[in-house]
Amino acid sequence: MGLIVQKYGGTSVGDVARIKNVASRVARWKGEGHSLAVVVSARSGVTNELIARAKEVKAQPSDRELDVLLAIGEQETIALLAMALHDIGVPAVSFTGAQAGIITDDVHTKARIRQFRPGRVAEMRKCLGRGEVVIVAGFQGETEDGRVTTLGRGGSDLSAIAIAHALGAESCQIYTDVDGVYTTDPRIVPGARKIPELSYEEMLEMASAGSKVMQARSVEFANKYGVRFEVRSSMNENPGTIVKEEDDGMEQVVVRGVSLDRNQAKVTVAGVPDRPGVAARLFGVLAAASVNVDMIVQNVSASGVTDISFTVSRDELAKARAAAEPLVREVGASGFSAREGIAKISVVGIGMRSHGGVAAGMFEALAAAGLNIQMISTSEIKISVIVDEANAEKGVRAVHDKFGLGG
Repeated sequence: MGLIVQKYGGTSVGDVARIKNVASRVARWKGEGHSLAVVVSARSGVTNELIARAKEVKAQPSDRELDVLLAIGEQETIALLAMALHDIGVPAVSFTGAQAGIITDDVHTKARIRQFRPGRVAEMRKCLGRGEVVIVAGFQGETEDGRVTTLGRGGSDLSAIAIAHALGAESCQIYTDVDGVYTTDPRIVPGARKIPELSYEEMLEMASAGSKVMQARSVEFANKYGVRFEVRSSMNENPGTIVKEEDDGMEQVVVRGVSLDRNQAKVTVAGVPDRPGVAARLFGVLAAASVNVDMIVQNVSASGVTDISFTVSRDELAKARAAAEPLVREVGASGFSAREGIAKISVVGIGMRSHGGVAAGMFEALAAAGLNIQMISTSEIKISVIVDEANAEKGVRAVHDKFGLGG
């Protein structure tokens, strides 16, 4: 039997009983002859609790010190899981992200993995060779000079896929509190169906469009290095959703799913002088502040000025404002405004490459549901629109029904 990397999220290890449940599951897999590396998140709620505690001490804590604090959550879980395995007679050894050899850049709170220290990977392989379960703290690593870093939202998924690549695992299983990827959020549309398999591209677009099952960076890494993975539940034994390279049959499905992202804010810079280089400077300062911009709309120039609107994560709105407002004054734009209370609805499917009419169908469904579209963005396999958040769920139901995605 080959090596399997399993990742368990915060809900799956939320308390001692659930940690023991994960230990039992790991023991069953090991009993079937598999070698196992297990990546775990902090217990559900712990990271938010640590952030809240930090902000009680200082309203805007240093990102460097915040990383040192947040890394505690996963370190607790790896130790407890190792103890739970020892208790049922399964040899196991825990590794922090740094001990596992994960080297990142120096962008604290959302670092990117650069490489692995070969010696640390070799150490994990020795442990596996001795029959031990290797348990790795997700969400964290260290810089080349030894500073603790965290990987940002979805970081434990990224850790698992990176570990699977570094160790040459046969498969990677992402365990969560849902048993796969659905055509849309079942809490919004009870008739949503589980999707048996997705291409990397589809999963990437769904993740970037707001699907909470996986973060986009994890899927990007899996796609780059060809790490096939499965999203499944730690609460049952049901098969999940396999994410892999595209095959010929996948294009037969035109629309694979509908995603909703409520964590959106729209920024408008009004009266921007319409001359070369101004837009580059605006988005340059945002990039320098590590603000990820999503959708961009520029109005037709009138009287030598134009308005530029773009969307960012609601979490990064304050950072975007701090970065952009000084430039607004510097270039002579007339104003900066920001609006929350919006949401992004997206339809995704690789079949859109070879089938027309998807945009028309989506817009017809939203119009029939009484939703006004504020912004539109497209890619080869995705169409996204911005609407008022208050009506977003209604829009998702209308679009999901329009493309016949229900059970």
